[in-house]
Amino acid sequence: MSRRLIMTLLLVVALVGILGADTTPTVSQPVQVPFVLLRSGHMAVEVKLNGKGPYWLIFDTGAPISLINTRVAREAGLARDLPPALLPGLSAAEVKIKTLQVGEQKADNVSAIVMDHPTLQAIGSKLGKRIDGLVGFPFFARFKMTIDYQTKTLTLVPSGYKPPDVLRAMTTALLGGNSRKSLSAAAQWGILVGKEVGDEADGVEVRFVVPGSAAAKAGLKRGDRLLTLDGRWTDSLIDLHEAAARVPAEVATVVRIQRDGKELELTITPVRGF
Repeated sequence: MSRRLIMTLLLVVALVGILGADTTPTVSQPVQVPFVLLRSGHMAVEVKLNGKGPYWLIFDTGAPISLINTRVAREAGLARDLPPALLPGLSAAEVKIKTLQVGEQKADNVSAIVMDHPTLQAIGSKLGKRIDGLVGFPFFARFKMTIDYQTKTLTLVPSGYKPPDVLRAMTTALLGGNSRKSLSAAAQWGILVGKEVGDEADGVEVRFVVPGSAAAKAGLKRGDRLLTLDGRWTDSLIDLHEAAARVPAEVATVVRIQRDGKELELTITPVRGF
């Protein structure tokens, strides 16, 4: 079972660009939140949405989005706000959650995708515990976070950071936007990347290189550690999103990688998408 859940869906379709969002946490003091460590290796926390719940959601520090299923969306009063499907061919839609509460820590105006994702359903079925979604970047980016696996608690301290609207940027990319602040479809680069919870090493891991893609032609290989892109550090998936979002199509871009203990530089020229 994949630890990254939605990462395969999102990163194969698009490496997402970044746009601003005006959101801030509503509790100014550190808050400790208990979590359950599932047999799958995921952390599950109790979450309230617009005062409804609690619901069990996976707390995924590698996910660029938050996600809830349609049942929870209806109970939280979000069903009436559902726009047309966000991703062509998939039953998914973007919403804004007025209040997302993890423990006693709250965040307002949180972007999320409403989708009955089969991976989450499979995890819940296998573990005998209903999993109604996941908490990702639009929430946790607002806090400095400490994870204590011994006591199974998260400590959330407001950071003052206003996270960008990843979903809006992804929509722009999928619809063919060519702004320098939006990142084109993943086919332009041809890589799938990931980073496991607890991975403190520099860079992100290249999980797959599309044959014949820009990355393949540049010599990038599965298992490479992507350290920088266009001179920008890529120590997290969000770092990579932001760095790649600044690179227009058909512009040669230097990436620094680690392979077999050695650092190398490659030049990738992302192609124009569809």
